[in-house]
Amino acid sequence: MRWYQTSLGKKYIMGVSGLLMVGFVIAHMLGNMSIFWGAAGINAYAEHLRALPPLLWAFRAVMLLAFLLHLFTGISLYLENKAARPISYVQKKNQITSFAAENMIWTGLILGAFVIYHIMHFTLHTFNPEFHHMMETGAERFNVFAMVVGSFKHFAISFVYVAAMVVLLLHLYHGAQSFFQSLGWTNDQVMDPIEKGGRLAAAVVAIGFVIVPMLIYFHAIGG
Repeated sequence: MRWYQTSLGKKYIMGVSGLLMVGFVIAHMLGNMSIFWGAAGINAYAEHLRALPPLLWAFRAVMLLAFLLHLFTGISLYLENKAARPISYVQKKNQITSFAAENMIWTGLILGAFVIYHIMHFTLHTFNPEFHHMMETGAERFNVFAMVVGSFKHFAISFVYVAAMVVLLLHLYHGAQSFFQSLGWTNDQVMDPIEKGGRLAAAVVAIGFVIVPMLIYFHAIGG
């Protein structure tokens, strides 16, 4: 049997693909912070991303592959675990677990749906075709600042993004711990620092994403 078809192989795939996506999420969060430098900051950031189309699309392809591998491998492991115990516990008591750990499959699926929505919203402009025509005044480049501010001034859109970041917080919180466990890098001495580090990293990332829509919605950015 090929190694990637085993539970251990799937856990390695989950860990590596998850690490790639965490790196992307952190980079994306830092890029979003350019909005604190106003329209010039975030528009210049977006323009730099589009300056090398082949590199940008290659990066997107790698991230799409990591996303699909993580998604389908996670579903496969979940189904394997369910099949291993087809009859539910009469009374289930979790000695060492958390809400985040018990609901990884669901937080993952919610995040997957959110990623699709996010791409349709800000990249493909499926729901807002008028975004296609947002050109910066006096420049031949797309006005990302106007698009982001115009979106997050709507309560429903800001709410969806903030709620998704709460889900991301839960997923990252347990995901960081699972990554080290999957690779066999944990023991009694390092588990506590890993758990605390995972909580801190998850909180920083979630807050970093949440702060932008909240500040825009409450008119601290964009007026």
